[in-house]
Amino acid sequence: MAPPLLHLRDIALTFGGTPLLTSAELQVGEGDRIGLVGRNGSGKSTLLKIAAGLVEADHGERFVQPGRTIRYLPQEPDLSAYATVLDYASGGLAPGDDPYRAQYLLDVLGLTGREAPAQLSGGEKRRAALARTLAPEPDILLLDEPTNHLDLPAIEWLESELASMRSAIVLISHDRRFLADLTRATVWIDRGIARRLDKGFAHFEAWRDEVFEQEERDQQKLAQKIKREEHWMTYGVTARRKRNMRRVRELADLRAQKKDHRGPQGTVKLTVGEMEVSGKRVIEARGISKDYGSGPVVKDFSLRILRGDRVGLVGANGAGKTTLLKLLTGELQPDSGEVILGSGLTMVTMDQSRETLKDEDTVAEVLTGSGGDTVMLPDGPRHVVSYMKDFLFAPEQARTPVAALSGGERGRLMLARALARSSNLLVLDEPTNDLDLETLDLLQEMLSDYPGTVLLVSHDRDFLDRVATSTVFAEGGGLWREYAGGYSDMVAQRGEGVSARKGAGDAGSARPAAAKEKPAEERAKKKSRMSFTQQHQLKTLPKEIEKLGKEIGKLQGELEDQTLYARDPKRFDALMAKLTELQTKLAAAEDTWLELEMLAEEEAAD
Repeated sequence: MAPPLLHLRDIALTFGGTPLLTSAELQVGEGDRIGLVGRNGSGKSTLLKIAAGLVEADHGERFVQPGRTIRYLPQEPDLSAYATVLDYASGGLAPGDDPYRAQYLLDVLGLTGREAPAQLSGGEKRRAALARTLAPEPDILLLDEPTNHLDLPAIEWLESELASMRSAIVLISHDRRFLADLTRATVWIDRGIARRLDKGFAHFEAWRDEVFEQEERDQQKLAQKIKREEHWMTYGVTARRKRNMRRVRELADLRAQKKDHRGPQGTVKLTVGEMEVSGKRVIEARGISKDYGSGPVVKDFSLRILRGDRVGLVGANGAGKTTLLKLLTGELQPDSGEVILGSGLTMVTMDQSRETLKDEDTVAEVLTGSGGDTVMLPDGPRHVVSYMKDFLFAPEQARTPVAALSGGERGRLMLARALARSSNLLVLDEPTNDLDLETLDLLQEMLSDYPGTVLLVSHDRDFLDRVATSTVFAEGGGLWREYAGGYSDMVAQRGEGVSARKGAGDAGSARPAAAKEKPAEERAKKKSRMSFTQQHQLKTLPKEIEKLGKEIGKLQGELEDQTLYARDPKRFDALMAKLTELQTKLAAAEDTWLELEMLAEEEAAD
């Protein structure tokens, strides 16, 4: 068996009196593809820094084969010592490396190399650091969240680039699809210990659940053994003193073992405050356009969102996803066209930049809004510390300022605040940023059970597949198109993914050929024309709906008489039966009108 390129053995590290790593091990061989997973705060990034030689462990050994090269991608790169981004990206090259590769990588990642580091955003710094890390093609790549701040085209390009490299890779990511596609082994950091599975991330969750189940069985056996020993101590026949003292020590050891056992970390409890049901039509955009002067961001776009829909917005950075989101929610007015918001909407928004969090505010102040100790939830007031625990915050963090929180903690805090409010429309702009896999699972479950409507911007392909009922995709040149289903469904319908997006140019040629060539079923559907009866219904149904609404209003007005039932119970029963009948007819008429209106729009688009 060949010796490992990198080996960390029995690594221990303590921060602030709390053990972070107790007996961690990481072994990297030639060509390995390892996913490093675990809860936020479990020590993944710290272990990667120890592997890179940037942090020294309190205890343990680090071995690197002589002559082997390691490159590490940090979450927060420092470019301050370099005049240009190209200088920084080329700074990691060694003699014999391709001098042009750094520029090539910068071009692919959307940078020219001439930028001054001080002028870069956080996302641009991360892309520059990615170019610097990949440019030398080292023996070992240590990547900490490489997909952060990348859009879908860049994520798919990076996935392909890493798959083609000969380097061994150790990867931390919260992107399930990225992990599943790239890894062939998984190292799980849990309660300070590193467990290894010699299979990719796709097999991790089933294995993790088996570990927890076996651990629970072991704890039950331990509890039974302690109970037997305690019974012996109390009722057993006295034996030789030496033997008795041995049993006493063994019982003490068993009790200490049970006391010191750290169970699995708590799980986030995600619930969302529900408001009254909104109208059936939540948002309707009719021919909306927006242009900031450098070409259309949105061009002649129409969309109808009904109650219960979960619509994902997808596209490259700069395609206009946030602009479209603001247009659809009424925060931004279109240059032409109109957006009609349905009745009874109560909207809660979570933005991607976390800008609505003030650095000087404490966790408690963000959640209570007043600096008190009570969070007002839809089902009643609750103590802020109790609510914080649902989102994995320790009680002592109540007075912690936002500035001291990690990216994952900020994400959980934004979720905690957003989900505490009553709503029937959730608007989520990159909600998955910095969330660990378990929290993503629970967020996905919550959104699936949410009775209202969801608008979602995300670059997480797996999350979109799990949540979205339809996907609105930026085709280029300001053109947007809705596809049924999640991200994978969109790719199947287009015949290509986001990575194949055309540049913004002539609007007619910007739409990819695959978008023009619709599946056979869809083409057949388009050929069918509305019958004369359907056209007549489309014209007459609005008047019928209006008439039914007026009749229902009259009945409801008569039923508001609180003395009616006592005076004339038969009349009351007859009115209630009539009201139920009319409401059923109204719902059926509205459904028919919506179906015919959608069919008419499809024909108009032909």
